[in-house]
Amino acid sequence: MNTLGQRIAYYRKRAGLTQEELAEKCSVTPQAVSKWENDVSSPDISLLPTISRLLNVSCDELLGAVRTAAQVVPEELRDFDKCLIKIRVLSADRDEVNVNLPLSLAELFLESSDLDVAGDALSKIDISKIIELVKHGAVGKLLEVKSSKGDLVEIWVE
Repeated sequence: MNTLGQRIAYYRKRAGLTQEELAEKCSVTPQAVSKWENDVSSPDISLLPTISRLLNVSCDELLGAVRTAAQVVPEELRDFDKCLIKIRVLSADRDEVNVNLPLSLAELFLESSDLDVAGDALSKIDISKIIELVKHGAVGKLLEVKSSKGDLVEIWVE
């Protein structure tokens, strides 16, 4: 998938949407979606967040940006208080949960929250292990889990 149009077509089909359905949800014509997918034109930049949400991908994924894999930050550069944890859950039922918190607050939130929408995919992840990785300097995309039901959980630390 080298072009934006190819990625839109791929993710649209994966999300189970027709061009007409995507067009309706984006308030454009089906011909506009066809032009996007055939690389004749591109969607307006203001539509990218909507398209990404509808297709269950990040704007980075939609645009083809490659995020770096997890890496270790040298100890002298680590500042646990400035770390941000990002948890993204996309359920097979198209429910979506996005958590963006400072890591110090994330521990409290995750202990007290009921993220039923995440189903089994998030419940089997030991968040304390993720936090330990971060305390040892790990940053970037630390986890991606796809359940057999089609749920997706991604955990990033920046």
